[in-house]
Amino acid sequence: MNEGLGARSPGAGGAPGGRPEAAAPRLGASLAAVRARGAKALVPYVMLGDPDLETSVRVARAMAEAGADAIELGMPFSDPLADGPVIQAAGQRALGGGYRLARGLQAVADLRRQVACPLALMTYVNPILQRGAASFCAEAARAGADGLVVPDLPLEESAGLGASCRAQGMDLVLLVAPTSTDERIAGVARAASGFIYCVSVVGVTGAREDTLVRVPATVVRVRARTALPLLVGFGINSVEKAVRAAAVADGVIVASWIVQALADLGAGATPEARAALASRMVRVLRAGLDARPA
Repeated sequence: MNEGLGARSPGAGGAPGGRPEAAAPRLGASLAAVRARGAKALVPYVMLGDPDLETSVRVARAMAEAGADAIELGMPFSDPLADGPVIQAAGQRALGGGYRLARGLQAVADLRRQVACPLALMTYVNPILQRGAASFCAEAARAGADGLVVPDLPLEESAGLGASCRAQGMDLVLLVAPTSTDERIAGVARAASGFIYCVSVVGVTGAREDTLVRVPATVVRVRARTALPLLVGFGINSVEKAVRAAAVADGVIVASWIVQALADLGAGATPEARAALASRMVRVLRAGLDARPA
C-alpha cells in the first residue's frame, strides 16, 4: 500500500487546473478562523449521488447557505468499513443509481462553483489506490476539494497520501478514537492537517443513545499534542449532543442524523423538499451552537 499511496503520476502537483504546490490548504485555515472568533465549527455530511448527483449538490449548497462552516462529501464505496447502516444505505442508493467516481468529482466541481466554504471528501483507500495517490489528489483538487478524510488509512501508511495532498494544497484529515493510545495520538498529530476527527465511540457511524461519555477525555488527550482544530463526529444525532460535544471540542460533524432525515422523506421527495429540510437542520444546529453557554 505504501507504493500505491506514495507513487507520483505524470502531471501531479503542477497539473493544469491543479493548485500550486505552495498553496495553503483552506480547510484547516477556515476552521482555525472559526475557533479564533470564538465560534464552534459545524460540518454537515452529504452522500454524493443520494438519491442522485444533482439533488445531493443542491442539498450541499443549501447547507452552505444555512451556515455550514465546511461540508463533508461522502464518496460512495461498495465496502464502507467505517460507516453504519444509515450511511451504508445512502451509499448503496447512490451506487445503484449509477454513481461513479468520475461523475462524483464532476459534482464536486459543480458544487465548488456554487459555494465558498471548504469541501472535504470522505473516501476510502481502495478508490485512491485505483488511481494512485498523486493522480487522485490532483483530480480532487481540480474539482475544488480542500481535503480528504480516509477512515481506513493506517497511520503508518499515510505519509505518501499526505505528501500528495500537500502538493495539491489539500489537507489530509486523520481520525482518533477513545481507544487510541497516547503514542498513536501523537503520531496522528504529527501526520494530520486541517483538523483531527475525534470519533466519539468505538465502531461505525450512526446515532447511539450514549455517544459522548468518553469525548471529553479523548479531546483533552488530543489537545495536549496538537493545536489543530478538533472536531467530534459519529453519533451526533441531536442539537443537544452537538452542543455538548462542541463544549469540549472546536466543532462537530453531523452525518447519519441528517442522512436519515433526508431518507425518511421517501423516494418521491422533490429536490426542493430535500434541500429545504437540510437547510432547516443546519440552521437549527447553527443556532444551537451559536447560543451555547460561554
